[in-house]
Amino acid sequence: MLKINFNETPTEERWILYGRLTVPWMHELRTCWKKNHRTDVSRACIVDLNEVTFIDKSSGSCRARLQFVADGMYTKDVLDQITARSRPRGSAPKW
Repeated sequence: MLKINFNETPTEERWILYGRLTVPWMHELRTCWKKNHRTDVSRACIVDLNEVTFIDKSSGSCRARLQFVADGMYTKDVLDQITARSRPRGSAPKW
């Protein structure tokens, strides 16, 4: 199960995820993203993974313009592996 909280201010969009981030829930996240994300507004897009308990490595690649927040070592490691496919070779993750 995945719970998605979406909050927006004039300077940022914050997506707080709770639970398991697996392929079926990734589709739900994309649907929610398409419904709420506004590309016409220049603000930070932050995805908070601190309450995620599991990340399926086959969940897909992540967009480069997102800023991820993760405190746990496991979450950071899995996130690094997933986002490595979407960033230029040799560049470091942005935590």
